[in-house]
Amino acid sequence: MTARLRVRRVVTTREGGVSDGPYDSFNLGAHVGDRAANVAANRDRLAHELGLAPGRLVWMEQVHGRTVEVVDGPRGEPVPVTDGLVTAVPGLAVVVLVADCVPVLLADPVSGVVAAVHAGRVGARLGVLPAALAAMQQAGADIGEIEALLGPAACGLCYEVPAAMRDDVEAHLPGSACRTRRGTAALDLRAGLAEQLSAAGIARIGADPRCTLEDRELYSHRREGTTGRIAALTWVEAAPQ
Repeated sequence: MTARLRVRRVVTTREGGVSDGPYDSFNLGAHVGDRAANVAANRDRLAHELGLAPGRLVWMEQVHGRTVEVVDGPRGEPVPVTDGLVTAVPGLAVVVLVADCVPVLLADPVSGVVAAVHAGRVGARLGVLPAALAAMQQAGADIGEIEALLGPAACGLCYEVPAAMRDDVEAHLPGSACRTRRGTAALDLRAGLAEQLSAAGIARIGADPRCTLEDRELYSHRREGTTGRIAALTWVEAAPQ
């Protein structure tokens, strides 16, 4: 039997931090207007609770694109203009921030290659997830071994969009078109991304069913406007010294 490494996956909530106001309280986004000291304290606490040094968390400057970067060590600053991070370094966590978009965590527990992907409407339409899978394969992952977790996001019953937008996204991400509870045009990005993963040969796909618009323990930009960001992160545990 092929040995499988221990992959860790974590999704935060908005509880347990030091931020106040609309960012209350465990905001991890440094780009949303929160005090820098509060974000730094929250990020340090996250690393401490996970048993990682703060420098072992790698962040992105997310731009709703399809760029994916492979990282081979800690970064002093967020990786610029990137919506996917891939690493094969044990003990190095890659992080995605969201407040309605879909955070996608990918891992090949045999090769030890993991990825964190920011898949909002624009990035999902552009193909950020296939780009991440390709980068993982180039880093040594086997498509047949990759596991996926689709994190909390705006659900299809809540994510209302104009009909033309729904149809355009559906043309690029089949399976994403749906209707809200009121019968209006909507998008279920997790459904479309799951279909895309399955078509790519990913057999193990899990989903966190929570809706960011409905669950007050999560941040939602569509619900609140000015608000914080939760994080989804993944890494392979380093071997004991």
